[in-house]
Amino acid sequence: MTQPVLVNSHAAIQTRLAEGRLPRFGPFLMLFGRSAFILLAQGITFLALRQLEVPNPDIALRNWFTVYGTLADFGCLGLLLWLTRREGIQLFDLLGFVKSKLKTDLLLGLGIFMVVFPVAVFGFGRLAMLIAYGSVNPQFPEDTFIRSLPLLAVLYSRFLWWPIWSATEEMTYNGYALPRLAAMTKSPWLSVGIISFFYSIQHSFLSIAGFQYGLYMFILFIPLTVALGLIYLRVRRLLPLIVGHWLMDLTNVWFMLQVG
Repeated sequence: MTQPVLVNSHAAIQTRLAEGRLPRFGPFLMLFGRSAFILLAQGITFLALRQLEVPNPDIALRNWFTVYGTLADFGCLGLLLWLTRREGIQLFDLLGFVKSKLKTDLLLGLGIFMVVFPVAVFGFGRLAMLIAYGSVNPQFPEDTFIRSLPLLAVLYSRFLWWPIWSATEEMTYNGYALPRLAAMTKSPWLSVGIISFFYSIQHSFLSIAGFQYGLYMFILFIPLTVALGLIYLRVRRLLPLIVGHWLMDLTNVWFMLQVG
């Protein structure tokens, strides 16, 4: 049986590309598709909030991405399932899971959370503020950092949203799109740049808080998404990135989300 890590290797992807089994539109479909699914899920949620007569549904919508985000995930997973089947591989193959590397991958994931994440995000936070707002002490929109949701929505966010969201993001951008773009363009750096752009701008769509805040979120996540892409191309296993991402998102919903 073929090892999953080999199925998503550069050589294996090039072979499927040469055989015509890998659709060249696939990576771009996923990159545009994830943002499109997010916007669609937002629209559905906005209509639901308005139907329920929630005050200022356009503002309240900012708090709900850890609930409606799963709708976007289901759309992405459906596309990934279809695209991987066209290649003759399984969705699980994108993980590149290697049992003998499990301990190494868990430790690497912890390192991503404890070192790469704070350096990339907090280390470049002031620069992102300066570029987007022209100040390192901007006035952020309401509910930027501490969000409030009903109890059931908080429970869903804390126990179900993050494992689906983090894994789907990493499979979309790094597990699927990045290695295939690298095979098509023959340029790892160009591929990482393209992935970073789409991975980062996704966070602008989630903010729904004006152009400046959207620009701030886009710039803020560029160093992290570049780092994640480079790490993936180095190890060709997705589990470390998923573990690090899980810890980032878990921290978010436990410390920045409250019942209200």
